[in-house]
Amino acid sequence: MAKPNPLRQFALKANKYPSFISRRLMTAMFRHTVKLAGTAKLDILASDLTSVTFQIKNRKRVQNHIGSVHAAAMGLLAESATGFIVGVNLPGDKLPLIKYMNLKYVKRAEGDMKAEAVLTTEQIALMQTEEKGEVLVQVKVTDANHIEPVICEMCWAWVPKKK
Repeated sequence: MAKPNPLRQFALKANKYPSFISRRLMTAMFRHTVKLAGTAKLDILASDLTSVTFQIKNRKRVQNHIGSVHAAAMGLLAESATGFIVGVNLPGDKLPLIKYMNLKYVKRAEGDMKAEAVLTTEQIALMQTEEKGEVLVQVKVTDANHIEPVICEMCWAWVPKKK
């Protein structure tokens, strides 16, 4: 039997609260665990544990020289959203690892950015049953105008945790 996943257990408990409390709880937990996410002030807006929506506000500390969200911050946003959704769906005895990410910047971004990452039921089943493996996680990053300024491909792998 698979070992319980503490991240999943926390998210399930957090989702029992009203959404404004749930998102604050999950955001605080994620920022505490992933220090760079705390520095950039990423927010978790919602998650049903098969999908998640993250946001980064267009603040001075994450801006580039033209006043929009920096390319590296967009990468952090996509990587965090996909990492979270993989993390909540792995058994507790598995370790998620980013294998690669491809980012293609196609338009200038404006305003705050959002990333929505989704796993299919087939991907979740694979993660629950295979000792090791990898999945391409679907993620869409949009700006304040609902334009997709960066096309992302995120490949996550998992391996057994060392004892």
